[in-house]
Amino acid sequence: MRVILVDDDPNRMSLLDSALSAAGHEVVGRLFDTDDILRAVDRLAPDIVLLDVDSPTRDTLESLGQISRDRPRPIVLFAQKSDSETIRRAMRAGVSAYVVDGMNPNRLQPVIEVAIARFEEFQGMRRELENAKIKLADRRDVEKAKGLLMKRRGVNEDVAYELMRKMAMDRNIRLGEIARSLIAAAELL
Repeated sequence: MRVILVDDDPNRMSLLDSALSAAGHEVVGRLFDTDDILRAVDRLAPDIVLLDVDSPTRDTLESLGQISRDRPRPIVLFAQKSDSETIRRAMRAGVSAYVVDGMNPNRLQPVIEVAIARFEEFQGMRRELENAKIKLADRRDVEKAKGLLMKRRGVNEDVAYELMRKMAMDRNIRLGEIARSLIAAAELL
């Protein structure tokens, strides 16, 4: 795996770097602070981001939140100390694994595996949620478009649905898209 490593302590970074290399990972970026983490993720396209900090700052958590939202990938955060509110904010920011009391090289690979599994599960739930939102929007728009067709053409619900279905099939697009096109056209008239 391609890894970006963030640690403000050169000795800890060296330990992490060695442990990652020994586990077969490629460290593609080494940062001593989180100021450039967004640019580094864009430029280096890592598979995973590992941070070892005493305590994550608000700015660090905001940057991690942007990564999770715009450039999703597993994020592992090793911290020396923490409180429950910081842990909650880190999880909301998209941290896949939050490990307190620092990094132990012997635990590194299992922690990475857990972070990847949690990340993949979260991404699957995110996709399911997005698909459910699309289906609900499609249903709402199909019902509205059917109502418009029924009113304008003086047809019943079944005929209105079949008209939309045929249009969607002829154009090879989803029924929801046809519905939105009909709604938009009706709003123009």
